[in-house]
Amino acid sequence: MNALDLLYLALAGAAAPVWMRKSRTGWRQRFGTTPSLGDPGGRPRILIHAVSVGEVSALRQLVPLLTGSADVVISATTDTGMVRARALFDQSCQVVRYPLDFSWSVGRFLDAVRPDVVGLVELELWPNFVRQCRRRDVPVCVINGRLSERSFRGYRRIRRFIGPSFASLASAAVQDAVYAERFRAMGVPAESCVVTGSMKWDASHIQDPADVPGARKLASEMGIDRDKPLIVAGSTGPGEEALLHEACPAGAQLLCAPRKPERFDEAASALPGCVRRTSGPPEQGSVGDRFLLDTLGELQQAYALADLVVVGRSFCNLYGSDPVEPVALGKPVVIGPNHADFESIVTALRADAGIEVCDRSRLAGLLGDLLRDPARRSALGASGRACIRRHQGASHRHASLLLDLAR
Repeated sequence: MNALDLLYLALAGAAAPVWMRKSRTGWRQRFGTTPSLGDPGGRPRILIHAVSVGEVSALRQLVPLLTGSADVVISATTDTGMVRARALFDQSCQVVRYPLDFSWSVGRFLDAVRPDVVGLVELELWPNFVRQCRRRDVPVCVINGRLSERSFRGYRRIRRFIGPSFASLASAAVQDAVYAERFRAMGVPAESCVVTGSMKWDASHIQDPADVPGARKLASEMGIDRDKPLIVAGSTGPGEEALLHEACPAGAQLLCAPRKPERFDEAASALPGCVRRTSGPPEQGSVGDRFLLDTLGELQQAYALADLVVVGRSFCNLYGSDPVEPVALGKPVVIGPNHADFESIVTALRADAGIEVCDRSRLAGLLGDLLRDPARRSALGASGRACIRRHQGASHRHASLLLDLAR
């Protein structure tokens, strides 16, 4: 046990009333009890850590680029991240739970996994983990690096404590020049910091919405009328379902997909008379225009059905959600003003006229204008797709970096 462990224990005790309210699984794995992964068969073993669903999904193009040359292990922190990782990669990789940053948890985890190189998606820099990797001569790099303004302010306050972890990175491959400057300010050597773009651009295939499997089934089973316009609001946050219910133009249907499962009931109460996905098909002859996607893993199908998409967690006191998936489907996309977690992506899309950004007061008017103007919606979708094509390629650059470090 070290001083950092004692600090973690004190903080965990102080925050117990908060974290004990949340249901979590995998506690043995969180404390490093991970079964030994065995011999990688002469190939280097690359551990890629992605915290939750968004980071895991960003790996869809990267992982196949690595598995031909390396034994790839995916770790995730959250329960939803684990579910997503297993759904995407169980056939090609081993999927494990990332440990809490106690020294004994990290030690047991690294003994079981025995990586040759570690790639941390976006950031997720924990001191005990980085320190133990350094002692084992395991290079650690950040891929798809992102350091938002608010996170940067927080890290700057504890730079004396966290700075050595940044300084010890073998490489920081970051999404844009603004993030690169922040990583360097935190201690990453200039020669180790490179701008590679965002894997979010690569993660979503540009495809015809009609080719998305399961979309028609979703519409049929939820009773969505394909002859009426449908607005799909993805990854909604607190208060946004009520906002969208009020802003939805008359005659249009609205489907909301909350980001967090624990908010499903709250969201249902904000959508009067809504059809819930888990309630089964509506009764024969019943007509409704509000729908709640209270399942995980069907958001792409919902996006494929949409005439217009609103990206959530951007009209409340949060920091946005990823707009690339619906843009890749050619959908006209609206996002709110609070999208700091996806600032570089939204900025690029906005510069190419591939997304609409508006505040709460303008939302109803903008939705109505877009639904009345098919040509405007089509142009918005086409511009968004063109922007994605121009920014793709980060996954290949990250694959080369990881394989070079693993040799």
